[in-house]
Amino acid sequence: MAEIRTPRLLLRRWHDADLAPMADINADPRVMRWIDDGSVHDLDHTAEAIERWEEEWDEEGFGPFAVELLASGELAGFTGLSVPEYLPEVLPAVAISWRLGSQFWGQGYASEAAHATLEFALQDRGLDRIISINQVGDNASENVIRKLGMVPERRAIDHHRTANRCPYVPD
Repeated sequence: MAEIRTPRLLLRRWHDADLAPMADINADPRVMRWIDDGSVHDLDHTAEAIERWEEEWDEEGFGPFAVELLASGELAGFTGLSVPEYLPEVLPAVAISWRLGSQFWGQGYASEAAHATLEFALQDRGLDRIISINQVGDNASENVIRKLGMVPERRAIDHHRTANRCPYVPD
């Protein structure tokens, strides 16, 4: 079972008890503002997402990690790896992404978890190229992407939105 500890976080596979706190995160319009069309997600949608994430772990050997605060045991959200099949124009690719509850913003958790996940991708899973995709205007995610050493490459997506495709290739 894949598990990563950082100074403040535990990145791990999903537990049944994670459903309600992740559903709360997905129900927050501030969190979901930059996700897909900005719609909030309910408990059923969250359960389906977690099920897909666990299937991705089983099939690909990677997926979104549940991010737990070591100090309190609270679920802060997720960070992890996925194949962005919803954007065929960037395939083949593995993308790193994150989503944290708003109460956990501004404390460096996203960067800490993303750095650990990137290291996991490159060293443990042997991937040589990781991208990150975010909508233009999502400055917080752009800051995390920059901290990971990724370089933005703007391109139009679906004619309805613009996203950054940020490749990272290790030395």
